[in-house]
Amino acid sequence: MQIRIEAFDLPGRRCGASPDFPGYDNIHVAVQRRGLRDELLDPHPGDAPSATWTLDCTATRSASGIDLKGPYIQGRPGGRFVYLSWGTVDEAGTFTLFRRAKLMFDGIDSGVAEAAMGSGLLLARLGLTDAKGHPLCAAVRPPHIEWSAAATGGTR
Repeated sequence: MQIRIEAFDLPGRRCGASPDFPGYDNIHVAVQRRGLRDELLDPHPGDAPSATWTLDCTATRSASGIDLKGPYIQGRPGGRFVYLSWGTVDEAGTFTLFRRAKLMFDGIDSGVAEAAMGSGLLLARLGLTDAKGHPLCAAVRPPHIEWSAAATGGTR
């Protein structure tokens, strides 16, 4: 099975400082590997028109529903999620993390999870700019993310 994250409305490469935000330049976003904060999948610049990541995973049925596991899936059963890591990239190409968004699986409707298990693809669609114009962070659940199922390789 696969999870495809389709992101849009990225915040830009620069976020200016404000009283509650220090401001950052050359912002990028990537998926973080489980347990390895510095291992990132396919960083995208913050001014890209969109960003897409495809993650391989396994899906198993349990008493509490469908449990998804994979190299980019974090957390324990019932609390699984994917980290989208926001960071700056310096001239040497070094990514320095400054915030993360947690795409929480507990917001996936059980019917959508079942359909995705059957079709082989779980889609997540979300905008990556918060209400202040900054990179989206914290726990992300519907309605800020839309989960759906599709055929592997297909689009919604």
